[in-house]
Amino acid sequence: MRKYELLAAQLASQIEKGVWLPGEKLPSLRKQAEQSGYSLMTVLHAYQMLESQGVLAARERSGYSVSASVSVPQGRSRAIQPTEAVSVNDFVFEVLQASRNIHTLSLGFAYPDPALFPRQQLNKAVASAAKQISLMAALDNLPPGNEALRQLIAKRYAARGVDISPDEIVITAGALEALSLSLQAATRPGDWVVIEAPAFYGAMQTLERLGLKAVSVEVDPEHGLDLASLERAFQAYDVKACWLMSNFQNPIGYSLSNDKKLQLAQLLANYQVVLIEDDVYGELYEGDVPPVPVKQFDCSDNVMLCSSFSKSLVAGFRLGWVAAGSRALDVQKRQLMSTLATSTPIQLSLVEYLSTKNYEKHLKTLRKTLAARKKAMHQFLSQLLKGIATIHCHSGGYFLWLEFDSHVDTTSLYREALDMNITVAPGKLFTLNDAFSHCLRINASFQLTESSKALLQKFFQQVREHVNRSALS
Repeated sequence: MRKYELLAAQLASQIEKGVWLPGEKLPSLRKQAEQSGYSLMTVLHAYQMLESQGVLAARERSGYSVSASVSVPQGRSRAIQPTEAVSVNDFVFEVLQASRNIHTLSLGFAYPDPALFPRQQLNKAVASAAKQISLMAALDNLPPGNEALRQLIAKRYAARGVDISPDEIVITAGALEALSLSLQAATRPGDWVVIEAPAFYGAMQTLERLGLKAVSVEVDPEHGLDLASLERAFQAYDVKACWLMSNFQNPIGYSLSNDKKLQLAQLLANYQVVLIEDDVYGELYEGDVPPVPVKQFDCSDNVMLCSSFSKSLVAGFRLGWVAAGSRALDVQKRQLMSTLATSTPIQLSLVEYLSTKNYEKHLKTLRKTLAARKKAMHQFLSQLLKGIATIHCHSGGYFLWLEFDSHVDTTSLYREALDMNITVAPGKLFTLNDAFSHCLRINASFQLTESSKALLQKFFQQVREHVNRSALS
């Protein structure tokens, strides 16, 4: 058998096993030659042979893709999902508006119970900072942001074993601005970006706003991000960036092991893809050992680490940051052209607060409270949903991921919950298709009272009836 026939047989076998899916673009001739060790001419002959057999399809200026007519092995179709036109805003807006009602039981809320934040201490910090604001304070706190605040953030990372210079940190108006500016620094409109499936809806909204194309890579509730599928996405598409959560992923709650984080960092280096790392839940771990971000394993300046105080201290301050490495100056320029700068009083207030030991004391209490409340909610829901749902509960964070049978429509459950003054987050909120329409995200940070238990018992009895009706239809 000739060399090109051997390569063609190898590729055909990979396609048959679902390594390459219908419509996926194969590596370019040059990249395939580098990976396989064959010559460019050998690779070309192999691709042309598979094209003549109907296995591959050639597109002008786009290379070769797996033919759409190739059958997909069962269970592989969801691993990678390309989407050229991202559109999620309408439904996200509807769900977030519903969560604003103060009279609801807000299990669809994205933030921890506001009652867990140290309001009095923060108010004192704001008052103290207000007295110190000078005429030059606005200039002193322009991008990259307050120097003392950036040093305090860098020291917090150092305490976790992560070496980040204050000079690479840019203070932003919340984590979402940090993530958005980072994505703009790494991409141009029309580029392919990898997001998770299911994903934080803010990632999909940002891609839609920036005119970017999404490649969704599956996150399994028990095993996390599928790194093999991620590499296939890198090979099949000209991916410029990824937007991923390595710690306490929203909505599933799973955290990658250090081994997987290292593998991920190596993949990024091999394919020269930028990671926009969303680490807003990183402080909300259980136990004594804090998780490290993928940034810790980055040796190629490919990771832009984003976080904020919104989930660990107070949501209303809207202050975040990005450790952007060599792209820090680019991020600063983009911020100056958009929001100009982050609120000066808020930056000074956080310098005041973080300079005390109050934050560490608050975090220790918060972590214990969240862990206890999540355990209580998990036990409670396990009884209510026995036999009709799988509840995925991971260490850290405050989300539970509920998975019903595939025939269950959780968007209908979400609307039934609203009628009872309960909000939940339906799976449709976290996907570009219908892959997770049978799932719910539950915020377990709120205390279970007798009244909330009674309300939830009534609602989930309706859920059980809904599930039974769906099974019969």
